[in-house]
Amino acid sequence: MEQIQVCATRQSGFSALPSVPYVTHFLRASSTSLAVKSGLKNIRLKTTTRKVLLDLERKEQELEQLRMDCEHFKARLETVQADSMRDKKEKLALRQQLNEAKQQLLQQAEYCTEMGAAACTLLWGVSSSEDVVKAILGGDKALKFFSITGQTMESFVKSLDGDVKELDSDENQFVFALAGIVTNVAAIACGREFLVNSSRVLLDTILQLLGDLKPGQCTKLKVLLLMSLYNVSINLKGLKYISESPGFIPLLWWLLSDPDAEVCLHALRLVQSLVLEPEVLSKSASEFRSSLPLQRILAMAKSRNHHLQTVAQELLDDLRALERDV
Repeated sequence: MEQIQVCATRQSGFSALPSVPYVTHFLRASSTSLAVKSGLKNIRLKTTTRKVLLDLERKEQELEQLRMDCEHFKARLETVQADSMRDKKEKLALRQQLNEAKQQLLQQAEYCTEMGAAACTLLWGVSSSEDVVKAILGGDKALKFFSITGQTMESFVKSLDGDVKELDSDENQFVFALAGIVTNVAAIACGREFLVNSSRVLLDTILQLLGDLKPGQCTKLKVLLLMSLYNVSINLKGLKYISESPGFIPLLWWLLSDPDAEVCLHALRLVQSLVLEPEVLSKSASEFRSSLPLQRILAMAKSRNHHLQTVAQELLDDLRALERDV
C-alpha cells in the first residue's frame, strides 16, 4: 500500500489530499456502483411497466367481456320483455274469451231453466191424466227422467244454503213442477208400482231432502214431496220401503214441528198411512210409541185450520183404535 506523504505545516494551513491513483480508483468504483444501481432501477421500472401493461390489458379484456355480457343480457331482457308483452296480450284475449264464454253459459243456463220450467209446468198439468202417466212410463226415457229429477231437486236444495230464493223464479218453478210430476205419477197405481220397483233412488232422495230442508224453508216443495210419499205409501210395498228407511220415524216427528200448517197436514197423513197398516208398523212400533209427539198432535187437533184439525183428530182416533187392538 502506497504511503501518503503529508507535507503540510502548521503555518501553511493546507489539509492533507489523497494521491491521484486513489481518487481514480474511488471514482471508478462509484461509477460502477451508480451503473449497477441505475441498471437495477431500469430493470425494476421495466418490470413494473410490463406488469402495469399486463394488468391494463387484462382489465381491457375484462371490460370487453363485461360489455359483451351486458349486450347479451340486454338482448335477453328485450326478448323476455317481448315475450311478456305477448303473454299479457294473449292472457287479456283469453280472459275476454272466458268472460264471453261465461256470459254465453249464463244465458244458456237461464234459457234452459226457462224452457225447463215451461215444459215441466205443462207436463205437470197433463200428468194428472192416467193415460198421460202411462204414456210417460211407457217411453224409454222414463228412468232417465226420474233420475235427473232427483238430481235436480237435490242440487236445488243444496244451493239454498239459508238463501231465500224468489218464489216466482223460473228455477223454483222448474223444481216445483218436477216434484208435482212425481206426485201425479205416484197418484196412479201403475206410477206407484214403477217408482217402488224402478226409482227407489228417487224415493231415497225425497226422504233425504225432507230432512235437509229447515223448518219453514221452501214449504211448497216440502208439501209436494210429502204428497208424493203419501201416494207411494198407498202401495203396500211402497209403504214398507219408506218405513224401513233409516231415520224415517224421527223424520216424521221433525216434520210435525214445522211452523207451516200445510206441511204438518201432509206429515200427519203420512203418519196415518203408517198407523193404518199394523203389519208394517209392527217393525218400528217400539220406536214409534216411545217417541210419538202426542202433545203436538193434540194441539193440532185444536187448530183453527179445519183440515189440520180434522186429520189430527182422525189420527188420534186411529191411535186409540190401535192401542185397543194391541
